[in-house]
Amino acid sequence: MSDKARVLFDALDLDHDGTLTRAEVIAALHAKGPTLVAQGVVPAWGVGDADASSALFDEADANGDKVLSFEEFAAIVNRRFGW
Repeated sequence: MSDKARVLFDALDLDHDGTLTRAEVIAALHAKGPTLVAQGVVPAWGVGDADASSALFDEADANGDKVLSFEEFAAIVNRRFGW
């Protein structure tokens, strides 16, 4: 898994519990998106609105448990962002 995926996951994990919820992904990308883009953590086109963030979450939630593990998250962002 890429180091960029880990940095992004940790930035989105607002409660630091090791998983991501839909609400965390949407809130964190809204609040931290511009900073993450400026830092080169995520491409500008990778930070969308709430609908785009929600769709990314649904695509990544491979087991349907409504939370993302690092492995689920990394698999989708590594593929989507070409890492």
